[in-house]
Amino acid sequence: MLAGTTLALGIVMLVHAGPVVTSDIERSQFDQTTDVMTPLSSIEKTRAESWNLSNIEWRRYRHLMEGIRGSISPATLSPVEVLGIHARDEGERRSYAERWARMMRDDAERILAFQHAYDQAWRRLFPAEPLIDPAQRPRAEAADAALQPKDRVLFFTRPHCASCNVLLQQLLKRTDTLAGIDVYLLGLSPDDDNAVRDWAERHMISPAWVRSRRVTLNHDGGALSELTQGKGDVPFLLRRRGDVLAVLSASAL
Repeated sequence: MLAGTTLALGIVMLVHAGPVVTSDIERSQFDQTTDVMTPLSSIEKTRAESWNLSNIEWRRYRHLMEGIRGSISPATLSPVEVLGIHARDEGERRSYAERWARMMRDDAERILAFQHAYDQAWRRLFPAEPLIDPAQRPRAEAADAALQPKDRVLFFTRPHCASCNVLLQQLLKRTDTLAGIDVYLLGLSPDDDNAVRDWAERHMISPAWVRSRRVTLNHDGGALSELTQGKGDVPFLLRRRGDVLAVLSASAL
């Protein structure tokens, strides 16, 4: 499975009802003063370098996190997102947004590359053991088919399927109420990870979901045909509860 896709200055704060207009020179002078007054620790310097941020940017991030932003933000909010949220003008906001977009795209490529290596390792080490056991035939939907928090949903789809896309949007609304969603894409070359990534971007699948495995992205590799003895077609839903698979109707979402 693809591991398995979110968001003052200085010593004195000036508060007034209208917008603050600060020239680049004033901002630079203020930041230089802050730079002298608040040196970075060795750990902070290392962290700033890892995020490709200057010392001045890191000090601004640190100061923002000491205020309300640090009190209301999740621990996973990155320094780049914090600086972008609190950008002081449109150009700065665009710059941080573009930087974050490039980082997320690079991260998605790393995730897909590792998943591809994992799939190859599985086939090499366990050639007789598929990721989804076709012998584990999904049973018909029963009275206990309602989704529960520990369930995972297997969703089989194709890149260009209108009815699949409608169902996918319903399913993605359940990311907070399920253990996870495993997406299987049919009709793609097994090595075409770029197509998987592009499909995920088009459907607004958050990279954070993929990193946390709340959503995994997978090549089908014939899994649907094996599980349904060639009778299944997209969109197709299965519920995994423990080791038991059950066919899931769209109405269950």
